[in-house]
Amino acid sequence: MPVPISHFVVLAGLLFAIGAGGVLLRRSGISILLGIELMLNAANLALIAFGRQHAQPDAQVFVFFVMAIAASEVAVGLALLVAIFRRIQSIDVDRLNILRW
Repeated sequence: MPVPISHFVVLAGLLFAIGAGGVLLRRSGISILLGIELMLNAANLALIAFGRQHAQPDAQVFVFFVMAIAASEVAVGLALLVAIFRRIQSIDVDRLNILRW
């Protein structure tokens, strides 16, 4: 018995809500990056579910590219956080006023 698509959509919605909550409520830069990754993975899960429902294998290729872009986004984000930490000895996003003129 196949799993209905509604289960996947509900799970993707919950994952996206948890990720959005992590981005909006956390102050640590690493926690924000983790929340963004969780939201991207939720979108990927929904895309795969809808692609399976409509018998479109193109969704899997698109998800592969989204995962590659997400990995590069994390690498750049972590590099920025390391540079910020070396400068102000904190990754608290409330203290990030070094980007202002």
